[in-house]
Amino acid sequence: MKKTIITVIGKDTVGIIAKVCTYLAENNVNVLDISQTIVQDYFNMMMIADINAATKDFDVLSSELKAVGETIGVKIKMQHEDIFNCMHRI
Repeated sequence: MKKTIITVIGKDTVGIIAKVCTYLAENNVNVLDISQTIVQDYFNMMMIADINAATKDFDVLSSELKAVGETIGVKIKMQHEDIFNCMHRI
């Protein structure tokens, strides 16, 4: 299974989760786990997703997700699970 970590950060607005999840579903990306919080109007979400059956390669998905974020006013970052784990290892 190829996993990726997706983070979404920005000012809270209606439809952030819906837009991100709609994009992922349209590209056959399976959300395995999701956590989101809102702290004083700031939205923060972290997702773990399986991209094995994705219709596009990682670089295209990452670039298009970034563009989705720009249209809704948030920053979206997508990282391979192994890179994320190395960056956050103690």
